[in-house]
Amino acid sequence: MDINQGHVFLVEDDASLAELVKDYFQRQGFTVSVEGQGDKAIARILAAKPDLIILDIMLPGKNGLDICRELRPQLDTPILMLTARTDDIDQIVGLEVGADDYLCKPVKPRLLLAKVNATLRREAKIASQTSAEEAVPAPSQVTAPGVIKCGALTVNKNKQEVFLADQAIELTTNELELLYQFAAHADQILSRDDLLNTLRGFGYDGLDRTVDMLVSRLRKKLGDNSTKPTKIKTVWKKGYLFVADAWQ
Repeated sequence: MDINQGHVFLVEDDASLAELVKDYFQRQGFTVSVEGQGDKAIARILAAKPDLIILDIMLPGKNGLDICRELRPQLDTPILMLTARTDDIDQIVGLEVGADDYLCKPVKPRLLLAKVNATLRREAKIASQTSAEEAVPAPSQVTAPGVIKCGALTVNKNKQEVFLADQAIELTTNELELLYQFAAHADQILSRDDLLNTLRGFGYDGLDRTVDMLVSRLRKKLGDNSTKPTKIKTVWKKGYLFVADAWQ
């Protein structure tokens, strides 16, 4: 959607103000719906599915705060509140019940348009970021409780089973627990302290080599190069890094 266009739903009982805003926004390329009765607004808004709602607080039939409160659980459309009060009460309550922004009356159409465009730009940016994040597959996927899949590697903590490229890998209980923690935190550096806490319930004292020995055995069993590992890397003075891409 072009940020300078879209469907705006205006809930305003002042007919002259509503007509002024509608005319101004239509000249800017917006589609504008208007409702002057608060008790009719919710049904019309849900049916119209607008891109943005401009909602006056003082309305006949149902006030704008109640409308906002009832709408918010049903849709995430941005809502701009209009208030005739200059104190903070309406503004604070409006934001608390789900409004995204507010504007004090008397309304200047140009300022209202700037608020609308800024809100739609923000919404478009959030939607774009969300889509991009959803398009990138997670390094590891929990396919069922206690089961993690990362590329060709599957770790089933419940059944104490590990498969690499459909081949069963025999691991001890501690080896499997350590591998599960690595897979659950793929592409994150885990310190020896964190790992030892998981295995034994107490931290690393600087001398215990349990984690290092387990990592060495995991590398051998999982076909990682012990001299120059690519799957479970050692990060100097920090810990270990389970590399998600290396298991594809």
